[in-house]
Amino acid sequence: MLFAFGSAACSIPSAKADDLPQPTEDIKAPADQTSAVAIFAGGCFWCTEVAFDQVPGVTDVISGYCGGTKEDAEYEKICTGRTAHAEAIKITYNPQKISFGQLMRVLFFVIDPTTKDRQGPDSGPQYRSAIFHQNDDEKRVAEAYIKQLNDAKAFASPIVTTIEPIGDGFFSAEAYHQDYAKNNPDQPYIRGNATPKANKVKAKFSEQK
Repeated sequence: MLFAFGSAACSIPSAKADDLPQPTEDIKAPADQTSAVAIFAGGCFWCTEVAFDQVPGVTDVISGYCGGTKEDAEYEKICTGRTAHAEAIKITYNPQKISFGQLMRVLFFVIDPTTKDRQGPDSGPQYRSAIFHQNDDEKRVAEAYIKQLNDAKAFASPIVTTIEPIGDGFFSAEAYHQDYAKNNPDQPYIRGNATPKANKVKAKFSEQK
């Protein structure tokens, strides 16, 4: 992650994105299911982790890597941009309180899904935005929501967020990356990038049921 100051570095999308529509297609969880997992990438995982921690219905968020092999799932290797991984987060949530589609709405609210291989000051394929689907339902809903947003011209440019299979799986990042923003609130990158995103999500979604 590069160090940057000020809210301009956060890559928060235009004001038009503040009223993103609810997805018209979604996954209906069984009434007895109280835990599910979604895996998203949206730039620096320090930023997305702390942002999703603010969302009601989310019970846990882990920073990690997805899109490449287990053997290469190491921060120093991934920083080269040559491993096929993206910095990602594994979101554990209660589908009786928030749906997979609604989680995607949060993702597109807090990142800029129109920039390829870049979020704010961070660039490279490891910082791409992606939805890593674990089944056909997640793929279907992700494709439908991106089409819905593009058709509605919710953003000034087309969405370039990729929809990718889970592949070899999600690999947790090194221990020092977990809860990094919470543990280092005064670090310049966190003040300039992660904290504004977390505050934006908290203000928008804190009353969501």
